[in-house]
Amino acid sequence: MPSARVASDVDLEALLELFRVANAGPVIKSVKRAQRVWRHLLNHDGLTVFVSEADGKILAACTLLTAPSLLHGGRWHAFIENVVTHPDFQGDGHTRTVVRAALARAWRMDCHHVLLQSDKGDVRLSRFYERCGFQTGSGTLYVARPHSTASMLRLEYFSG
Repeated sequence: MPSARVASDVDLEALLELFRVANAGPVIKSVKRAQRVWRHLLNHDGLTVFVSEADGKILAACTLLTAPSLLHGGRWHAFIENVVTHPDFQGDGHTRTVVRAALARAWRMDCHHVLLQSDKGDVRLSRFYERCGFQTGSGTLYVARPHSTASMLRLEYFSG
């Protein structure tokens, strides 16, 4: 069974390679910028990157973000983001291992819930997350992007 660990400063290049191979999204091209962002991530309170590896190669990763809350008796809440798996190792337990490590950390921190967003319509992915302990949420996910009309109107309202 694979194991998970917290990522460290030496993992940047391997993570970037995983993101490229998995086609997870646009990867930072500038080495200096990537190093700067990675240092910021590693030093950011409430953020932990978990990885699973074999033979020195990172095969899965996810990021746990935690934040305190004045609601729910002061218990924290959490988000899991950037769940990425090497395409050649899907189904080998590496992804489940990093997700479960993130959940274990959240429960130790007394988070009242952990949120995770996934692509719509992927039944296999939905089943995978359900086996990890997630349930389909009640409610609607809203997303604002920096250059949407509504976001710009809100910025004007609050700055004016």
